Amino acid sequence: MAVIFLLGCWFNADGAFFRWSTHRDMLRQASIFGILACGMTIVILSGGIDLSVGSLTGLVAVVFSLTTIHWRWPSEMALALAVVIGAGLGALSGLAIAGFGVQPFIATLAMMVFARGLAKWISGGQKISTAVLRPDGTYQYVEDPRIFELLDSRILGGNLAVVTLIFLACVGLCWFILERTALGRYVFAVGGNEEAAHFSGVHVARVKVVVYALSGVFSAVAGICQAAQEFQGDPEAGGTYELTAIAIVVIGGTSLMGGQGGILLTLVGALTIGYLEKILSLNAVGEAGRLVLTGLIIVGAVLFQRTRLR
Repeated sequence: MAVIFLLGCWFNADGAFFRWSTHRDMLRQASIFGILACGMTIVILSGGIDLSVGSLTGLVAVVFSLTTIHWRWPSEMALALAVVIGAGLGALSGLAIAGFGVQPFIATLAMMVFARGLAKWISGGQKISTAVLRPDGTYQYVEDPRIFELLDSRILGGNLAVVTLIFLACVGLCWFILERTALGRYVFAVGGNEEAAHFSGVHVARVKVVVYALSGVFSAVAGICQAAQEFQGDPEAGGTYELTAIAIVVIGGTSLMGGQGGILLTLVGALTIGYLEKILSLNAVGEAGRLVLTGLIIVGAVLFQRTRLR
């Protein structure tokens, strides 16, 4: 992250990098990826992987928009349903892994496809926006829900986005779970040596189900924020987000083998990816160049991990 930050100081786009608005916008843009990376950190620490987080984000964005914009549900009910959907589908992935012995890659790949298809089926393949289709085929435009305006707002004189605060709250919650609860110790134990954890009295299957349920909850939070930022529910939202979340965790230093790492490292990874994207954007680097550089950094981070383990 320090190297990326120094590059930003050097390639500052005529001083744009030194403006607070640049850093504020970077934090806002990286927040949804960071929220997903919180859940991904817990999963990877347990020795697993979750490829479904991007699709769950899109599904929740659709459901949350449908309930709040079209059905005009109270925000509390819509938020509760979104979290239940995320936790429930995440738990289903964990159940397939822990109860039926399906490999995490296959189980979450199946959930990724299922959740994306469900999002398109519920939305009819259309974005859920303030344009509501009437029975006579015309559209009626309704007001944006208050919860959308709240989640998309800024505080402290417009200097800090609410979604950034939500991301930091997710980081704090993950830190508490991993460092101050029995579940956190079990996650590290299962990721470090599953067999030894089993013989030590850890209910490995239960830990895995809870871990994937938590990943689903964070995906739901990301989906809610995604819908609020775009003021619509897009069934295609969250595409490839799982790859960015994994990249953040890996760049932060959490081992893909499980059992080593932490959420504060993920915070560093989120800032690294966020600053990299912002610096490349400021200097008008195309998407192809961004993807190449991000890929090289991920490979470098993995090679650095292997060197340390030796």
